[in-house]
Amino acid sequence: QVQLVESGGGLVQAGGSLRLSCAASGSIFSFNAMSWYRQAPGKRRELVARIASGGSTNYADSVKGRFTISRDNAKNTVYLQMNSLKPEDTAGYYCNAHRDYGLGLVYDYWGQGTQVTVSS
Repeated sequence: QVQLVESGGGLVQAGGSLRLSCAASGSIFSFNAMSWYRQAPGKRRELVARIASGGSTNYADSVKGRFTISRDNAKNTVYLQMNSLKPEDTAGYYCNAHRDYGLGLVYDYWGQGTQVTVSS
């Protein structure tokens, strides 16, 4: 069983920056992808950024150019650097680890989340 622990959330003014961390209890290299999702009150959880085991990344259009996802396999940690934050970035941010076993069998691990609040 893999545990994911997020940290780094907080209150920041618009235009500011935060760096979120997701520390895994096991090797993140074994996962097909590591991702950050977010969920604002009354809204569906949405993908923010994803980094594959090979290093390729993809981002939600709303954060492109402002957020950067990275991974440190030696530390089993994934990061989300968030710059130029906007009030609409306010949400709970959740780390996800995705494993594809093939033949349609997949499994997702989730962290408990960390709150990001951006004031205007």
